[in-house]
Amino acid sequence: MRIVFAGTPEFAAKALDALIKAGHQVELVLTQPDRPAGRGMKLMPSDVKKLALAYDIPVEQPVSLRFDGRDPEGARRVYERIKVLKPDVMVVVAYGIILPKAFLDLPTHGCLNIHASLLPRWRGAAPIQRAIEEGDKTSGVSIMRMEEGLDTGPVLLMEQTPITESDTAGILHDRLADMGGRLIVQALKQIADGRATYQPQDDALAVYAKKLSREESPLDFTLSASENAAKIRAFNPFPGCTAKCGDVTLKIWDAQVEGTSGNHPAGKVLAADASGVVVACGQGALRLLTLQKPGGKRLPVSEFIKGFSFVERQLG
Repeated sequence: MRIVFAGTPEFAAKALDALIKAGHQVELVLTQPDRPAGRGMKLMPSDVKKLALAYDIPVEQPVSLRFDGRDPEGARRVYERIKVLKPDVMVVVAYGIILPKAFLDLPTHGCLNIHASLLPRWRGAAPIQRAIEEGDKTSGVSIMRMEEGLDTGPVLLMEQTPITESDTAGILHDRLADMGGRLIVQALKQIADGRATYQPQDDALAVYAKKLSREESPLDFTLSASENAAKIRAFNPFPGCTAKCGDVTLKIWDAQVEGTSGNHPAGKVLAADASGVVVACGQGALRLLTLQKPGGKRLPVSEFIKGFSFVERQLG
């Protein structure tokens, strides 16, 4: 099929690569403008742009697609370009820029979105992280036909995967990215064969997955150990969870739930040795396994405690 592709991060690049390798004709790629990154804050292309250029696919990088937005000339240029191309479908994956209705109506078969959740659960910006944080047992990928609402369109394909106790957001992200690439190829085959059937979402079951922020990083040890362990996995690799120990803010990258904490105040350090730092929670205890000081490296606790004392300490 003749495709216009819109996406930005690695998750989207996996889908673009799958479409190219499946033999589809990607006529144009839309991705966000280059961003400053690294120590030198040099402008860096997105993962999608790098892949598109490697395959000699034309790239557009408008700031916005709104005709009355920050880049009206760019929006109109891209609109006219897509209109001339007359693509069969537009595939949108973690693009990060809203597509107005005028763009949604351009492709013959509309715009398909690869969304990393089992819709209608976890509509929004951070479905992978919120599913882990909330303690969901399953996640997955939905292939949805886009409409003007936020992730509200009918679903063409869906596949699920269990969320294990060892899954961080990074691990689950990679698994779902591979799944999304495979599913979008299946979806386009169904459309090409005239077999595509769409199921409307039940809005009453919708849950919103708000974007992560650094302000959410601090752990609350008055919550249960299992809630804190889930949050640590959900916030790895970004933005990471934190806890104050005296005047030092520690980052906590890995932890596991212990048994009971006894009659101790939440945040009290119960033990600290090479096997972990055990902290009392509102229910149960948490064994911290990988820690990081400001400006330092992530270290297993067996190394971390050689340069940091937890004797008679309280976290939080």
